[in-house]
Amino acid sequence: MPNSSLSYPKVCRRYDGLYYIDFKLNTKRYRIFSGSKIGSSLSPNTYPLKLRKPKTELLAKEVYDFLVRNEYSFDKPMSRLERFDKLMSAKLSEPLSSSYRKALYDLSNKLRQRLVKSGDINVEYIDSLVLKYSNNTSYNTTRRHLNVLINFLYDNGFKIQKSSLRSKRQVETLHKPIKGLVSVLESVKSYSPNLYVCCLLTYGCLLRPHKEIRLLKWSDFSDDLTYINLSGNRVKSKRNRIVPVPLYVRRELVLGLSSHNIFSGRDKPFNESYFSNLWKRFKRHKSIETGITLYSLRHTGAIEIYKRTGSLHKLQKAMGHSTINVSITYLRGLEIPELEDSDMPRI
Repeated sequence: MPNSSLSYPKVCRRYDGLYYIDFKLNTKRYRIFSGSKIGSSLSPNTYPLKLRKPKTELLAKEVYDFLVRNEYSFDKPMSRLERFDKLMSAKLSEPLSSSYRKALYDLSNKLRQRLVKSGDINVEYIDSLVLKYSNNTSYNTTRRHLNVLINFLYDNGFKIQKSSLRSKRQVETLHKPIKGLVSVLESVKSYSPNLYVCCLLTYGCLLRPHKEIRLLKWSDFSDDLTYINLSGNRVKSKRNRIVPVPLYVRRELVLGLSSHNIFSGRDKPFNESYFSNLWKRFKRHKSIETGITLYSLRHTGAIEIYKRTGSLHKLQKAMGHSTINVSITYLRGLEIPELEDSDMPRI
């Protein structure tokens, strides 16, 4: 018998004269003597002998109708709001990054408020959450996050209509390489020692600043500080990385307790926006080219590696990309001339 199935209850009589109903629900066998399990006061065996069988037949119908209405379960049926809350709790308890979980949580709250207010979440409302963004990146990101929630609800039996909105083409923003790198680094050093070390690690070790670098502990370094060892759960490619530390970076490092974060000097690192805010404040105080970000240092380091080695394989390893195809795509923004004077037409 398949799951979510129910055999019609059979009226039976026990050896001592008591009547009951017998049936299978989702492959499990039940024997029921009264309607207490479904909140009914019907108890056939309290009636005179000649009425017990017809009352048991009535009980069989009540139980069968209850189970059909209640999606083949004796449990109390959940309201749409209770079911929504249960499913969203399950989704948000998955292993997600903190920023991704926060984005899903904010959108799930909007959907919940709509459900409380109108008793339903129609597709027009879902689309309105996406269409309010004129920026294509924000539009696509919100659309993608909403689809994750809507598809999860739909796949788990929650009645909801899926959006038919399509993604919009985005104009790729490529990070600019830094001209006058030494001058920029000197300005950073005079402004903030922590930001300076972050910049050196971003450029010299090609690590990502806001997670890989911000969360570094002294235990991630070799004893002589010549290597950084990061496990796969801490890098974007999900692969273990061993990164050389150039001498000019090691000169700025003062080894601390192995459990301490290298920037905060404590077990706990600074918050996620620490380097973002430092960089914004630095740019307000110092004259620096528009469009330069912390990630520009990583791109500048990548240019240096590729110009010196001409090797895509080494670039891939240095950048920590999962495949060489990512590195090939990445080269579009490195501003490396592919033609030389000798390649051009001659007269």
